[in-house]
Amino acid sequence: MAIILTSQLMIVLDASVVITALPRIRDTFDFSPTSLSWVQNAYTLAFGGLLLFGARVGDILGRRRVYMAGIAVFTVASLLGGLAPSGALLLTARAVQGVAAAVAAPSTLALLMMSFREARERMRAISLYAAASGAGGSVGLVVGGLLTSLASWRWGLFINVPIGIALVLLAPRYLPETERKPGRFDMAGALTSTAGMTALVYGFVRAGSSGWSDRITVASFAAAAVLLGIFVLVELRVPQPIMPLRLFASLERSGAYIARMLAVGGMFSYFFFQTQYLQEVRDYSALKAGFAFLPMTVVLFSTTRIVPRLAHRFGDTRLLISGLVLALAGMVWTSRISAGTQYFPQLAVPMLLLGLGMGIAFIPLTSQGIAGVAQEDSGAASGLVNAFHQVGGSLGIAVLITVFGTASRHADKTQPTNAFAHAVAESLTGSSVFLALALAVVLGTAALRRRQL
Repeated sequence: MAIILTSQLMIVLDASVVITALPRIRDTFDFSPTSLSWVQNAYTLAFGGLLLFGARVGDILGRRRVYMAGIAVFTVASLLGGLAPSGALLLTARAVQGVAAAVAAPSTLALLMMSFREARERMRAISLYAAASGAGGSVGLVVGGLLTSLASWRWGLFINVPIGIALVLLAPRYLPETERKPGRFDMAGALTSTAGMTALVYGFVRAGSSGWSDRITVASFAAAAVLLGIFVLVELRVPQPIMPLRLFASLERSGAYIARMLAVGGMFSYFFFQTQYLQEVRDYSALKAGFAFLPMTVVLFSTTRIVPRLAHRFGDTRLLISGLVLALAGMVWTSRISAGTQYFPQLAVPMLLLGLGMGIAFIPLTSQGIAGVAQEDSGAASGLVNAFHQVGGSLGIAVLITVFGTASRHADKTQPTNAFAHAVAESLTGSSVFLALALAVVLGTAALRRRQL
């Protein structure tokens, strides 16, 4: 359990550990605001785009073996990213990290489900796994800020090296190996899904800097539509798809996947823009900005400890709705920031609401995402949970980068601090829309399920 949770926390944390360091990374490599988003998106896109393929690889080659290979490559890529002498090499290392995480992550949840079969034990294990997945983002902000201020932003990547080495050494002793299943790799599905999502995200990022009528922007969206359409056709025809479409036959699972993507999109965008607001507008150091998120982290972790008991009493759907309502209230509140906003109460109290709400929501989102899955589909289902999590983060930032760019272009250039704060506020309003859509999906799914019954 400790090995699985540590590896999941490390993988999820790496999506956010660089966020508090973004101003330093921007200055090191002279990134533009849109280029800076790729420090995040290079990781999450490769991660989310190849997760389903990684789940299939684990089924065929054995999940422990694949997990160890993924963690080993992740460790090497972290070292190379920390040593990167240029922005291009940093983005390349981040993409390789994402590929390695995509290989390792599906095996963690699948091994967890195999190891804990009794209902109460499995619920407790899933709650801890969801806590690591949900709180990893905010923990990464604190750790990244601490390392950036005390040493360098590069240590946010270096820290993975000793942890990764320890996990690779301990895995053969404590993790069970799974039986290999004969089959073929769905390379066409893996390539078209990853290329399609990359084109989609690039289209949004390009629109933020060059406008919606830009030829490359339009071409990116067109390529995304074609590639994702081909992906669906491939999955319908291949005998062993990386994304078995039968997993979407359950209304409960489908709603959980979509709601997770939207909720994570709103939260990752919040992290991305709020940390820059704290450092650029409020003049916080990276360390102070990281610790500013500590209330959210503490509440999120604390909440996940009691949610399993509440789930037995109130049910997943009620908890999920309650959590999203609280998170939405916090996001709407924090979207009203300006250049003069004080940390308490205008920032700290909304953080508490966000931590409480997402701490409640992530566990039912995880359990609903794997509900009723047959053993042979456990790897694919766990891959989908993680895929929608990571793709949601990429899409959220990409979409709201366009909002930030539009707001920046129309802001008063004579007051850059106020203009930046205004653009961040508009982007956080977009995060509120993402959470509102997630809540609408959950409410709609619950209503349809009641009608079916």
